[in-house]
Amino acid sequence: MDWNLRSCARHGHVTYAPTEAELRPRLHALTPIGDAWRCLRCGDYVLGDPHGDGPAQDAPVLLRGKALRSAFILRLLAIERWVRGAIILLLGIAVLRFKSTQVSVKELVDRDLASLKPFFNQINFNVADSGTIKAIQNALDAKSSTLNLVAAFLIFYGLLQIVEGTGLWMLKRWGEYFAVVATALFIPLEIYEVTERVTLLRVGALIVNIAAVAYLLYSKRLFGLRGGVKAYEADLEEVSLLEVTTSAGTTSAGGTEADQASAGR
Repeated sequence: MDWNLRSCARHGHVTYAPTEAELRPRLHALTPIGDAWRCLRCGDYVLGDPHGDGPAQDAPVLLRGKALRSAFILRLLAIERWVRGAIILLLGIAVLRFKSTQVSVKELVDRDLASLKPFFNQINFNVADSGTIKAIQNALDAKSSTLNLVAAFLIFYGLLQIVEGTGLWMLKRWGEYFAVVATALFIPLEIYEVTERVTLLRVGALIVNIAAVAYLLYSKRLFGLRGGVKAYEADLEEVSLLEVTTSAGTTSAGGTEADQASAGR
């Protein structure tokens, strides 16, 4: 998949006219029907006036290539966190509502999460067979103060998942740290559930979460890996400084390799 073209198809092209004489011709073309400017994201020429102009260093910094793919993955994780957070929040509220009654977690799910039952059925998720749900069910037999603590924890964790998802969706670095820590903390519980009973859903969820932690740690250089935050920021700065020249792809007609090397610097 060409992630640059995919993004331009969804959000439109972004053109820019740098004031530097050596860069401007590389992004501009004169056609029989008017001026065309090269898109900073996908590299295609777009008829019409540029969306902006000024020094190259002020050109908009766009996600391109691997960065776009990374953003797509992070936003998929964000959606998963939002769905999980909403379910946990509803479970916490359900515990508060029904703590004084003898009601099973399955009944709570049937009442409060009825709209999600088709989704549960589609992924073959049996709420009564979940280790987390069983733990909540055991807690329902405890005294009222214990149930209040359980409900408070569920609501807090649900909100945490929603905040985490928001950080991932906005492509914030703190959201990436949130995702790694929160996911890693619950991997032991998921391993325990797999050892109790092996199901495709449990094994798949475990693999996805381990892969997500490994991906974030490696690609985002979290916790000092691969040079840490300084190396990560240096990568972003390099992309920003080279955005205009790399978007052109090649020099103007007659340009030499020395010119290309000079432009890259």
